[in-house]
Amino acid sequence: MNEGQCVALFHSTSLALRGEKLCRAEGIPVKLIPVPRRLSSDCGVCLRFAGAFEERVRALFNERALEFEDIVCL
Repeated sequence: MNEGQCVALFHSTSLALRGEKLCRAEGIPVKLIPVPRRLSSDCGVCLRFAGAFEERVRALFNERALEFEDIVCL
């Protein structure tokens, strides 16, 4: 992964898909990727996005009551 990237970890694939849909609706560029090996998650996929969007993504998920495990920036 590139420096300055973040990943949002979820407890299920369906939550990751919902997160992707919410972000895209808000114009935040995201990509579903396999969870990096050095990170753990109950789900096998996560959302990758630019670190510049971290606060916006976190606020969006909280506003829409989307459960997520964590957001990790690298």
